[in-house]
This record gives sequence, structure tokens and C-alpha cells, in this order.
Amino acid sequence: MITIKQAKITDLEAIVPLFDSYRVFYKQQSNYEAASAFLTERITKKESVIFIAFENEIPVGFTQLYQTFSSVSLKSSLILNDLFVLKEHRKNNIGSQLLETAKTYCRENSQKGLALETAIDNPAQGLYEKLGWKKDSECFHYFWRA
Repeated sequence: MITIKQAKITDLEAIVPLFDSYRVFYKQQSNYEAASAFLTERITKKESVIFIAFENEIPVGFTQLYQTFSSVSLKSSLILNDLFVLKEHRKNNIGSQLLETAKTYCRENSQKGLALETAIDNPAQGLYEKLGWKKDSECFHYFWRA
């Protein structure tokens, strides 16, 4: 059975291994201490919203949302920055459930919408599109690296 809950500081023990695995997936060095410090700061400062998926009470996935603002629309929206499910649990509909939970949170908190970016070759694109996400064809995304 899959359950999803919003993370609190008391859930660090469940989130940190997932977050560290997510970072390793993106070719970063494993670092539980830094991952724990980063997540502690995000949660205590209320800078992100994290949902954790449990399968039979075992943490198997998470998504992390950050708030941003639009001066043009005069509204806030959310960036779905992180989505991760352990490889051995990826065929169990957990990613879909995490995405739907994020959408529900967005609606319930009167947000304009959810944005995400993903690698061109990420196979999760099919999941996003199946769940109603639209690929932006009107804007380019630029990034300046300090």
C-alpha cells in the first residue's frame, strides 16, 4: 500500500537516504551529512514543501517543491524541483501519485501552477505528458552559471 505525506523535520531519517540517492542519480557525490543539512534548512526555514511516498511504511520516493512568483500574473507558483523514486519501485505508480499530490497541494494553496524542467532524454517525460503537463514551446530557458 502506498501512502504519501508532507515531510516534517521529524521525517529527516526517511528523506535523507532518498535525497542522497537522487543526487547520486544526477552524478553527485554521496554526502548524507550535507544532504541532511540542506533538507533541515529547507524545512525549518519553510523554503520548500516535500512529500514522501511510503510503500508498506518504507520510504521509496519523494518530490520537493519551491515557491516562485510571477510579476506579470501577480501570482505565486511552484517549481517541482525534485522527483525521485527508488529504481526497484518505479513501476508501482509512485511517481504518478507524487505528481498528483503536488497538483492537489498547488490547487489547495491557490497557486498559479507547477513548473518543472527535465533532461531532454529523461524517460519520465511520457509520465508528465500523460498526467496533463504541457511542454513549453513558447519560451526558452536560459541559465547563467556563476
